[in-house]
Amino acid sequence: MKALIIKKPWIDYILEGKKTWEIRGSNTNIRGQIELIQSGSGLVVGSCEIIDCKELTLDDYKNNTDKHNIKNVEALPYKKTYAWVMLNAKKYETARKYKHPNGAIIWVNL
Repeated sequence: MKALIIKKPWIDYILEGKKTWEIRGSNTNIRGQIELIQSGSGLVVGSCEIIDCKELTLDDYKNNTDKHNIKNVEALPYKKTYAWVMLNAKKYETARKYKHPNGAIIWVNL
């Protein structure tokens, strides 16, 4: 199972259903069920499904703040900006520890 590393407060927004687009500077071909790791915590805290990945224009970014929960949007954050589209986020009642491999920044294989 793949797990995506996400910083606070963004991971909280995803798990609360307030964020369905994870904004990244790279594309992903990963689809389906993944787990979610809170960056810096050593914990797997939830799961979701990645159903799509789309490159965004500045208009896409500005007109979909309800999906990515980033305020005061003036410019794209990356030269190429992507929305990793997520559904069915679920926060685990009890987070579990995992072993973080050296060099893992985005994905961890659990």
